[in-house]
Amino acid sequence: MSVTVALVTGAAAGIGAACAQRLAQDGMAVGVLDLDVERCVDTVKAIKDAGGVAIALGADVSKRDQVYPAVDKLRGELGPITVVVNNAGVPEFTPFEELTDDLWDFIYGVNVRGQMICTQAVLPDMKAAHWGRIVNLSSSSAQTGVTKMVCYSSSKGAVISMTRSMALEFGPYGITANNIAPGSVMGTIQSEANIQRFQIPMEALMKLIPVGRVGEVADIANACGYLCSEGAGYITGQTIGINGGRVVT
Repeated sequence: MSVTVALVTGAAAGIGAACAQRLAQDGMAVGVLDLDVERCVDTVKAIKDAGGVAIALGADVSKRDQVYPAVDKLRGELGPITVVVNNAGVPEFTPFEELTDDLWDFIYGVNVRGQMICTQAVLPDMKAAHWGRIVNLSSSSAQTGVTKMVCYSSSKGAVISMTRSMALEFGPYGITANNIAPGSVMGTIQSEANIQRFQIPMEALMKLIPVGRVGEVADIANACGYLCSEGAGYITGQTIGINGGRVVT
């Protein structure tokens, strides 16, 4: 029986690392991709120490000429890739009137174009297998909006609509596409920066979350693991809000 091979982007730390480790725990071989290949060492080591299979890959997800060689390396060493978790992303905190074209293009390049490129790179393997799992990471900020984060939140909104369209286009090939929209999750750049930048007292944040705690990266990884499983084959085009029950619109 062949082993499912997964590509997880932005997997050197945080949510990406947790997702990579969860998929390895579920028996998948994992390509751990991040901007700097050296930063992937800890994630790969954690997977191997637990008895899993993983290799480190370096690429800027917004650059097709970097992504495709990395994907070719993963395919060559571990086999066809039928799972992709598009986690790589960058936050920004800029008043709307101060946004520049270059900043806008950079944020959208990583957060939106990066997910397109990485999915295109592995899609032929999924089509050939007539089976695939695409999990895109957006953000609850795409659903609520955030002051001084127009560029970031709108880029994550694009991910939500892109995922829905992917689900419609790829469904006939046995490929599902779903989106996870994390809320406040500790261990991520965005959440910790939000708390610091906007001076949100932890007590005030807790009052917004019905379950009474902030999220952990494992909460996102658990959802990712399920969406990538065989049992999730009838779930596609969905946005799953992992936010502790915080109301979003």
